[in-house]
Amino acid sequence: MNKLFILLAALACLTSTNTAFSKTADLPFNVSPIAEFDEPWAMTFLPDGQLLVSEKAGRLLLVSQAGEISEPITGLPKVAYGGQGGLGDIILHPAYSSNSMVYISYAESDDAGNYGAAVARAKLSFDGQQGSLENLEVIWRQSPKVSGKGHYGHRLAFDADGYLFISSGERQKFDPAQDMTGNLGKIIRLHYDGSVPDDNPFAKQGGVTAEIWSSGHRNPLGLAFDDKGRLWNTEMGPLHGDELNLVERAKNYGYPTVSNGDHYSGKKIPDHDTQPEFEAPKVWWKPTIAPAELIYYSGTMFNDWRGSFLIAGLKPKAIIRVAVDGDNAKEIERFDMGARIREIEQGPDGALWVLEDGTGARLLKLTK
Repeated sequence: MNKLFILLAALACLTSTNTAFSKTADLPFNVSPIAEFDEPWAMTFLPDGQLLVSEKAGRLLLVSQAGEISEPITGLPKVAYGGQGGLGDIILHPAYSSNSMVYISYAESDDAGNYGAAVARAKLSFDGQQGSLENLEVIWRQSPKVSGKGHYGHRLAFDADGYLFISSGERQKFDPAQDMTGNLGKIIRLHYDGSVPDDNPFAKQGGVTAEIWSSGHRNPLGLAFDDKGRLWNTEMGPLHGDELNLVERAKNYGYPTVSNGDHYSGKKIPDHDTQPEFEAPKVWWKPTIAPAELIYYSGTMFNDWRGSFLIAGLKPKAIIRVAVDGDNAKEIERFDMGARIREIEQGPDGALWVLEDGTGARLLKLTK
């Protein structure tokens, strides 16, 4: 009965969305396949133009723009690979050019068989093309660790002032997103060394609570700052109701008390507009787009897209472009890529670099 209910609900909402889109038949860019990976999750550019690419099973690779792939970088921590877990994000310290520090996120397990995300920093060193992580230090962990292997979140982003933001999923446990004694279902703000800033909104409460910047998140898989320094996140809803949020200090985004989607069991969740004390998304999607990473495009190669967000869409196998107007946003168009899209990055020359999802996933370069 529940399966029938879910199917009927999904069919009923196929045309229900708060934002219109136009599917582009002919892509307005050139697509060049560069390399192929096994379950890639994230990438970032080094100052010399090469990329670091992470694979879920626990490999971190150096990749040239021509597609040459190094041997796996050594010195990574033990990764709990399985389900949605494994090696996750990879970003550079803002002063990487002088300190060679990188930050990684990953899933780990404890002796009791529970799981959680962790964030570590290390110095990235090279001997020729062979890279290694040295003096690796874990600076943050999800708390508490729980059973299951879903909804880790664990995206990373530095702001212009050098604060580290971490997205922490609610681990498919629902209520922890509203529990301020834990850091599941939250956005976290830390110093680069993992210590808690004194001006965090809940700093005086101490403990894990002091880390929290915002609450009420489900599975936030994208973090990006716009040109005004504001933090935005993409977030997977339950059964539909995916979100693009403007993430603000101390705000509660409502999950699981409110959502524009419903539980997979068919149980209804009140919409955001029924309880305005919770912060509503700037854009939400029904049916789902299963959003992964997003970027704020600032390049000139695609000049018409400057100031837009580009979202990696897993479900529609598309890149979704969202325009921002002040505090408001709406989807403008989406580009059918024919494969699930996990990650997007802006290259040094303004080209777009795209990672497909899954086994045999390609790294693509998009140019005019």
